[in-house]
Amino acid sequence: MASGDPLPDGVLLWTRVTPSPDATPGSGAGADTPVEWLVATDRALTDVVARGTMTARAASDHTVKADVRGLRPATDYFFRFTAGGTHSPVARTRTAPAADAPVDGLRFGVVSCSNYEAGYFSPYRHLAARGDLDAWLHLGDYIYEYASGGYAYGGVVRTHRPEHEILTLADYRTRHARYKTDQDLQALHAAAPCIAIWDDHEIANDTWSGGAENHTEGAEGTWAARQAAAKQAYFEWMPVRPAVAGTTYRRLRFGKLADLSLLDLRSFRSQQVSSAGGAVDDPDRTLTGRAQMNWLKSGLSASDTTWRLVGNSVMIAPFSVAQLPEFVREPLGELLGLPDLAISVDQWDGYTDDRKELISHLRSHSVRNTVFLTGDVHMAFAADVPVDATTYPLTASAATEFIVTSVTSDNLNDYVGVAEGAVTAVAAPVIRTMNRHIKYVDTDQHGYGVFSVTPERAQMDYYRVSDRTDPAASSHWVRSYRTLSGTQKAERVHDPV
Repeated sequence: MASGDPLPDGVLLWTRVTPSPDATPGSGAGADTPVEWLVATDRALTDVVARGTMTARAASDHTVKADVRGLRPATDYFFRFTAGGTHSPVARTRTAPAADAPVDGLRFGVVSCSNYEAGYFSPYRHLAARGDLDAWLHLGDYIYEYASGGYAYGGVVRTHRPEHEILTLADYRTRHARYKTDQDLQALHAAAPCIAIWDDHEIANDTWSGGAENHTEGAEGTWAARQAAAKQAYFEWMPVRPAVAGTTYRRLRFGKLADLSLLDLRSFRSQQVSSAGGAVDDPDRTLTGRAQMNWLKSGLSASDTTWRLVGNSVMIAPFSVAQLPEFVREPLGELLGLPDLAISVDQWDGYTDDRKELISHLRSHSVRNTVFLTGDVHMAFAADVPVDATTYPLTASAATEFIVTSVTSDNLNDYVGVAEGAVTAVAAPVIRTMNRHIKYVDTDQHGYGVFSVTPERAQMDYYRVSDRTDPAASSHWVRSYRTLSGTQKAERVHDPV
């Protein structure tokens, strides 16, 4: 069970039921089953404020979503499902502030890249235990599509299901269900509402609108069928509203303090130039698609909130790695899919005309306080988003970007197989020298971020877990960076919020 996409007057509730032993995820078996839900103001469920009944059907893999409305803004609620006389555990959720409400502060957990086979989801457990989150953001790669052992360079810690590469609707449903059995993930879903976008591995590695690096047309069926199956399973199994015709791009508002534009950077993008030829600055190529770019630009310039947050699945700040030492360049190239070990064409670096258009819009419309929240690269960054990286810092910054590392997915340290921190010690100074807009980089950690916003500043606190292969891994704070209102620049602070 889970909740997601909080609004001032409501929230989306989700669960999955098993009406009979044969109704396993992806089976298509099992009778249609009534499911009752209720929402209360207290964990004991004595003050019930909303309730209803839905039907869990085999056609939707016995998943259900209740889009509950009529709730109060900025309020904690508790909910429960009942099916066949069995009650689910009680979970907490929270509504967003009223659209016109002054808000003193918000706090979000931030995670990405959670490969079930590579380790345990301890970052989820530590976020769930905080008790202070308004919501948590998953910025993509909630699941991975590979066959068992296909993407766990540090070794398979625990086996996902099915063990083959997922291709069909039944496969994707079964893989989502396997992830949902994780107790740490269950705890986080029960602690706060989730706000999720997909990246490529919810479908297949390096997805673009017409295919993917990890898809062979014919031998693995048609791309259209695989993409449709992956997206259907995603919306069945995630507490997410398909706001725009089966995509994940949408916008949420949190009072007068912040709005959050959530991007879908897979459904509309042109093929990466490493595979399709051409140039990264070709204006005929796109990352966002025209409709989504127009929606993003108009939303950013029309926003009347203090902060404009962007949930962004791939890195927007330029990232050049050409001068790294060889023992770092090779695994980084494998990690990021670099065709020439200079830039990653799967990031915004591979679609520079789109990035230039967006940055120009921010500058020409005097849009301030834009913060990109990003995952994907399995490394932690704090960076400015420069108008011109070649002349920075003599020229302006248009925005800031905070990138969180992976929950479990392999990072550079895992690829190289050396002591934790050894790669960062070598790579970080070179990366910062070559990319003067990057203020912080850690190539070796697994963990999560805690992002806190006030009218005066937006701050990312970076946390690391001790060992992804230890289900009882501890967590500790590593570093914090913030951007002050009006500056468009990231700066280090020496304590977490």
